[in-house]
Amino acid sequence: MSETLFEQIIAREIPAEIVYETETTLAFRDIGPQAKVHVLVVPKTRYRNLAALAAADPQLLADVVASAEKVAELEGIKESGYRVVFNTDGDAGQTVFHVHAHVLGGEPLSRFGA
Repeated sequence: MSETLFEQIIAREIPAEIVYETETTLAFRDIGPQAKVHVLVVPKTRYRNLAALAAADPQLLADVVASAEKVAELEGIKESGYRVVFNTDGDAGQTVFHVHAHVLGGEPLSRFGA
């Protein structure tokens, strides 16, 4: 078995509703959506968090961001607006320690801190 839940999804060891895939990224629906559209974009190579990914592989970070934009397009929320969130470590709410972007939209989202 792979080490994290996301690695298991990437390896197709556990099912997920895949929305988009590239050579370097995989996007799938969050099982506990926080908005009408809530898709996770993960790099296929594991890095613990955003800082680790940015330091080690800026091109892979760019791939994750480009995949987030493609997900927004495929989900029909690119024009109306969407949010991309990276939670970094426990105090920020990261629970799976394999960096991932949350793509949220499909409805008006509340402001941060509101």
